[in-house]
Amino acid sequence: MATLVQPRPARPADRPAEPHRAKAGRVRHLGPNWYASVMGTAVVATSGATLPVHVPGLRAASAVVWALSLVLLAALLTARARHWIHHGDRARADLLDPAVAPFLGCLPMALLAAGGATLVVGRDWIGTDAAVAVDAVLFTAGTVIGLAAAVAVPYLMVVHHRIEHASPVWLLPVVPPMVSAALGPLLVPYLPADGPWRETLLLACYAMFGLSLLATLIVLPPVFGRLVTGGPPPLALTPTLFLVLGPLGQSVTAANKFADAAPGVLPAPYDHGFAAFAVLYGVPVMGFALLWLVLAGAMVLRARRLGMGFAMTWWAFTFPVGTCVTGAEGLAQQTGLDVFRWLAVGLFALLVAAWLTAAALTARGLLSGALLPRPDAAPGSAPGAPRPGTARTT
Repeated sequence: MATLVQPRPARPADRPAEPHRAKAGRVRHLGPNWYASVMGTAVVATSGATLPVHVPGLRAASAVVWALSLVLLAALLTARARHWIHHGDRARADLLDPAVAPFLGCLPMALLAAGGATLVVGRDWIGTDAAVAVDAVLFTAGTVIGLAAAVAVPYLMVVHHRIEHASPVWLLPVVPPMVSAALGPLLVPYLPADGPWRETLLLACYAMFGLSLLATLIVLPPVFGRLVTGGPPPLALTPTLFLVLGPLGQSVTAANKFADAAPGVLPAPYDHGFAAFAVLYGVPVMGFALLWLVLAGAMVLRARRLGMGFAMTWWAFTFPVGTCVTGAEGLAQQTGLDVFRWLAVGLFALLVAAWLTAAALTARGLLSGALLPRPDAAPGSAPGAPRPGTARTT
């Protein structure tokens, strides 16, 4: 007699993944370092729009890049929200991971960079009032989160993290206040002229300038000491050496923005004192930034010859260099010297080349699944971009 064979119920592993779980699975490996793509994209738009030479079509191209930065920001904010909802365990573990926690400083810098680009570039397309409103929201959120990160991440590093070697990524949580200091003066003219609002914002930016600068001066010595005594970083982390340029170039940019905003806001002689400060501070710091750029560039070329492949750390080539572009642009405006004008042009060309390379390779990595593994990837598979670390490899 024929027996009827009942179909075996599908085991959980045999059942297709639910659509919402499948989508959520793709963001499991989406760390806060991805906000660096927004930072790098926004700074291309800002520096291109303020370049001290006329290039036909550059303003329109900068507007396209600005719009792309807002799209990237919205997409990453949504994806990171899903990351916290569906992979809260991983998100909480990142806070205690000394290799990942410093990248929490990328979120406020992404908000600030996108907001500043909106006011500088986007006002041509959405109107000044709308641009000011968007920048005010993003600046406020970025500043609050940045100040929180500047305290919380160092606290975690001291109390919970166990770190063997200094790393340039230590700068990431202390740089956001400097970004606020550089972009806050753009909002000063739009505050009420009556009352202390303009002066308060400008001096608050100056205070954040000091906060970030002093913290940077604390972090830089052990970072350089680590290089001298421990040798070059692992190949995949070599691009993070460019992170040192971030607080340097951004502080020069901030000093020049103070000089632009101070007249009519601060009483004499402080209103004109910032103009002298912009040059007296900016020129030597820009000189050190160029020294570090050459040093870091030489180490990157060495790492490339040794087989360094693409990782998300390549976005370190964008935003830090972009801050040097805006710093050189400010010095060109303050001094009127052609040397700073052409320095800005040369650095901008380097920035655009780095951004195009990082963007193209990131897009290819996303399409291939190398950067964010698909939900059906083999267990234990890891994203193509290695998780940052501080240990030295041979």
